[in-house]
This record gives sequence, structure tokens and C-alpha cells, in this order.
Amino acid sequence: MRETKAKKAERLKQALEILRETYPDAKPELEFGSPFELLVATMLSAQSTDKQVNKTTRVLFPKYNTPEAFASLAYGELEPYIKGCGLYQTKGKNILAASRIIVEQYGGEVPKDRDALMKLPGVGRKTANVVVSNAFGVSAIAVDTHVFRVANRIGFAKAKDVLNTEKQLMEAIPEELWSIAHHWLIFHGRRTCAARNPKCEVCTIREYCGKYIEEH
Repeated sequence: MRETKAKKAERLKQALEILRETYPDAKPELEFGSPFELLVATMLSAQSTDKQVNKTTRVLFPKYNTPEAFASLAYGELEPYIKGCGLYQTKGKNILAASRIIVEQYGGEVPKDRDALMKLPGVGRKTANVVVSNAFGVSAIAVDTHVFRVANRIGFAKAKDVLNTEKQLMEAIPEELWSIAHHWLIFHGRRTCAARNPKCEVCTIREYCGKYIEEH
């Protein structure tokens, strides 16, 4: 039987409420003390775990933690600090180039505008959304692999790509919840709804999950 639009909206509303209750302490797991530190940490996080990035930045940030400090570095000076992160060579060059642009064009202040952020080397839509949301309090949904997987499994989205998943999430979730819902979905993806072998037997929202309902 085809689900009506009203029933789907109610199902997703219930799922969202339970995610809120399940993960009351959901928050960014990357460690940062400023918008610039968050930008660098998020750039380092592609194809790396937050745990590995935090291990890296705990050594890196006490030494260098401003755009000016990074802008004055040669790549060879930065490399030893970031070698533990995947794709570190590309990331390192992008971080240094972005730092120089922030110093030269933005007076050393990380831009608060997503489009401006996306013009920086190595900064895609996901990274820009993470920064505007967590550093500047702008409502945004950053779609990483966890958000993409969980959103499409539950039924908040039905999309084959990240951009359309983001757009559909923005339609399905009230704007005032975008930023925190992003963290609920990440926590659920990391703790329960794994890519392989999701723990459906202990999932708090399984009765509201489109994929679980479909298979059972």
C-alpha cells in the first residue's frame, strides 16, 4: 500500500523526535576552538576519521592555529603534522592556499558566507555547510557519508547524490532543526545504522525506517 504524503510526514516527524531523544548530546566530534580551526579540521577529515583528525590537530593547533600562521608556512613545514590523515598532500596544499586567500582577501577572518567558503581551494559544499553551521550558527545540513546513508534508508530523502539528498532533507526537516538533525543522523550512522550490518535489532527508530518497513 502506497504511503500518503501526510503519513510519511508523520512517520519522519516521529523518527526525528526519537533521534532527538536517543542522541541528546549530539554535537560536532571534531575538536576546534575557532572558525579557522574548524575549517582546517573539516578539510583534513575527508576520508579520515574524526578520531584521527583530532589526534592530528591536538599536535598541530598548539603550534599553528591562525590563517596568518598557516599562510607563512611552506608545505614541507606542515606535512609532518598531517601525514596521519588520508590524502594529506592534497589537503595540506589546499589548506595553505586557502589560508593565504583568507589573509589576503578576508583580513584573516574566515568568511561566514557558504558561497565564499566554497571558492576556497579544497572546500566543497559539505565542508562549507559544516563551517557555517557549527562556527557561525547558520542553519545548514552537511551531507557526509553517514547522513547520506541514514537519510536515504529512513526515507528523509530518496536521492542518488549528495546535493539532492541535502535539498530533500531541507524540505523534510524544519529549518530550525537542520543543524542539530545533521548531528543526530551522523550519530545514528556511527552508532547503529552502519553501512554494513546495521544494528536494526537495537535501532530506536526501526518502526519508522522506510527500509526496515519495506523489508519486514
